[in-house]
Amino acid sequence: MAARYELSKTSGGQFLFNLIAANNQKILTSEQYKTKASAKNGIKSCQSNAAKDERYERRTASNGKPYFVLTAANKQVIGRSQMYASKQTMENGIKACKRVGPSAEVKDLT
Repeated sequence: MAARYELSKTSGGQFLFNLIAANNQKILTSEQYKTKASAKNGIKSCQSNAAKDERYERRTASNGKPYFVLTAANKQVIGRSQMYASKQTMENGIKACKRVGPSAEVKDLT
């Protein structure tokens, strides 16, 4: 299966999307949005920012695990990655996001 964005609705009635790699690994999870239209705009923002290295903030969680955050030009958070075992595996996650994020299809699960 190809890489894709999966748009879904939470149990609380909000919307979010996940960027899923071709191997079904979750690369990025968005913030929650109140409307479906806002979530779709979030996907468009992810598509337009994913290839730009300067949009990635490399962070370390309180448990010491690395993760990344993808931001828009206005510094708003678009989405966050999972926690990684090492900085190298986090960098591989960023590379995957850069590679598939701009062109992944959108699958609406709502």
